[in-house]
Amino acid sequence: MGIKTLKPQTRSTIITYAIVIAAFLVVTVLDGLGFISNSLSGQLVPICAYVSLAVSLNLVVGVSGELSLGHAGFMSVGAFTGVVVAGCLARMGIDNELMLFAGSAVVGAIVAGIIGFLVGIPVMRLRGDYLAIVTLAFGEIIKNLLNNFYIGVDDAGLHFSMTDSSSLGMTQGTILINGPKGAVGIDKISTFALGILLVLITVAVVLNLMHSRDGRAIMAVRDNRIAAESVGINTTKYRLMAFTVASALAGAAGVLYAMNYSTITPSQFDFNQSILILVYVVLGGMGNIWGSVVSAAFLTVLPEVLRPINQYRMLLYAIVLILVMVVPHLKIYQRAVEALRRRFGRGEADDATESVATEGGKADA
Repeated sequence: MGIKTLKPQTRSTIITYAIVIAAFLVVTVLDGLGFISNSLSGQLVPICAYVSLAVSLNLVVGVSGELSLGHAGFMSVGAFTGVVVAGCLARMGIDNELMLFAGSAVVGAIVAGIIGFLVGIPVMRLRGDYLAIVTLAFGEIIKNLLNNFYIGVDDAGLHFSMTDSSSLGMTQGTILINGPKGAVGIDKISTFALGILLVLITVAVVLNLMHSRDGRAIMAVRDNRIAAESVGINTTKYRLMAFTVASALAGAAGVLYAMNYSTITPSQFDFNQSILILVYVVLGGMGNIWGSVVSAAFLTVLPEVLRPINQYRMLLYAIVLILVMVVPHLKIYQRAVEALRRRFGRGEADDATESVATEGGKADA
């Protein structure tokens, strides 16, 4: 029984997991043989974070059919929450990096999911441009709030202020978030293996939701809202479900991203970051999960690969983006794809005809 005989959604799921696992094995082998440079090796964890972000945003943009421009806001919520949790756990004497990361990722995902749920209650009643504008505003609000947060920890517990670090009133404590300077002194505990694990978890959550009854209801709302309401589907509920799950997954990806650097600032999670994640989703294909995996990985590593030609690096990057958007609409490309589909489709049809003929011969005998 070959992969061609499987259902399309099963085949797509297998391909998605295979891409992630194969990428991990290939990169691990190449890194062990010394074929990966230090600069490219430093991009492995961010690539995993961006893949998780692209897959989670595809749940909103591709599967749910809503345009969200505030995904970096949920990423920042998870990132700074994870830093605080990791700092508190380290203060409690926990030094196991796996436990620190797991605790930070879980709490970061929960907090980002809660914020996403609270924001989504009024926002998911909007559609189209209005939804995009409100989510964009949310991302900017979160960034400006984080610029005014001062959080520290000492033996007495957490200290919070929105004035300055001197007003925290700590005694021999550690400043975890220092206003516009962001989170400083972060323990770099993120690894490529943890990143791949998070990608697999994100893909599993999104695919299982898509293929579930709730996922079919979400896609029904996307395809025809009025028809979905006419058969009793609560459109706001299912849109809110997709938005909340995507927010939680973005929070976990934010923790992975933050724990890869010694310092992060709120300005890193601005509007441009949200647009970058949206570009990964659009180029990978709306609702295409493995497409988001490939596009996020490829477009994240491309500027690093082009670094030797530094003067033309971003120009070539822009040209690649334009080609990826334009080429699929060219007639010659569409004809080539159609020819390939017909060829493989004919092969499958011939196999099916041969199977039916064989069964008929056996029955006659």
